[in-house]
Amino acid sequence: MKKIISTNNAPAAIGPYSQAIEVNGIVFLSGQLPIDPATGDFPEGGAKEQTEQCFKNIKAILAEAGLTTDNIVKTTVLLNDIAHFGAMNEVYATQFSGTFPARSAFAVKDLPKGALVEIEVIAAK
Repeated sequence: MKKIISTNNAPAAIGPYSQAIEVNGIVFLSGQLPIDPATGDFPEGGAKEQTEQCFKNIKAILAEAGLTTDNIVKTTVLLNDIAHFGAMNEVYATQFSGTFPARSAFAVKDLPKGALVEIEVIAAK
């Protein structure tokens, strides 16, 4: 049985998808762009600031599911340019306590709305 996870504290889906879906204690978050849900805009700055906003959105969705970043078991990071990897990684490293989740990171041709970073996660209850 699928359960939809949704919160107004993270950006609404900009297409035909859910913010997150829970199945059998596993929560799958859609890729989070660095959109501030209050303004609908990206934060000023670069990849660091965008990574921080991605994690704010991820944390808001996880909280709605009763979880924290400690529950994340896998992340996928998409970058519009691999040159942003260092800046993203600097922020990424501060988002977890204890062990880090498994991770994949890719440079892609483009991201929606011209974002520099998009992050999706899988978390376990």
